[in-house]
Amino acid sequence: MARAVSTRTKVLNTAIAGTLGFLMFFPILWIIILSFKTEEDAIRAPLEVLFQSGWTIENFLTVQARSDYFKHFSNSVIISLGSTLLGLIIAIPAAWAMAFVPAKRTKDVLMWMLSTKMMPPVGVLVPIYLIFRDTGLLDSLIGLTVVLMLINLPIIIWMLYTYFREIPGEILEAARMDGATLKKEILYVLAPMALPGIASTILLNIILAWNEAFWTLNLTAANAAPLTAFIASYSSPEGLFFAKLSAASLMAIAPILIMGWFSQKQLVRGLTFGAVK
Repeated sequence: MARAVSTRTKVLNTAIAGTLGFLMFFPILWIIILSFKTEEDAIRAPLEVLFQSGWTIENFLTVQARSDYFKHFSNSVIISLGSTLLGLIIAIPAAWAMAFVPAKRTKDVLMWMLSTKMMPPVGVLVPIYLIFRDTGLLDSLIGLTVVLMLINLPIIIWMLYTYFREIPGEILEAARMDGATLKKEILYVLAPMALPGIASTILLNIILAWNEAFWTLNLTAANAAPLTAFIASYSSPEGLFFAKLSAASLMAIAPILIMGWFSQKQLVRGLTFGAVK
């Protein structure tokens, strides 16, 4: 009897998980379908769209002809990797200090840092825009890289702090007794032990930077526009071109989806690092 109940529970859990997974994936599936349809088919009722036999790659050709996809793609890569690397350079020493040399107000500082993520970005748009205008950083890769690094820095420090806390401090003390400098302690002792956590932090930050839209739309125009601005260009006063918008969206999200798919084990391993002792 208990085995039968257990089997039914497993089947029910599997069905619920499968349903939730499908519902989460359905918007992406719908984008894929619409991207291969004509504009006339794309505005039809959903069931009509699904059973239309016509498929075309014309939307992708039009999107590439209208916009330089590879320029936007390279901008996204540079901004995502640059902001991640710059964030790690700042976050690793900060997280090390908070984890192994905590001050009286360390937790308060961490909470304050995290609270900055709750502030609406539009609240600081005007001063940042004016600073960028006066310093010549508008529509530049350097400016956007710095902004995305700063808005994601609290999350990077929090994640690294959590991972570093799981590492016994005695190991670092032993390294110091053996003559290791602070640089060697971080690079050759701490970093290898926290590698799963650092890897997941890198992956998450790349995803966040890649998907950032608010700052990219307000601080760029043409030269530094990443793929989020590339998608937004298909919303015009004449209306939305659903098929072309879907094609542009698919071209923009495909690289990060592929990266997430192949690195999902490392991401899950890193996010659960230290959860089970």
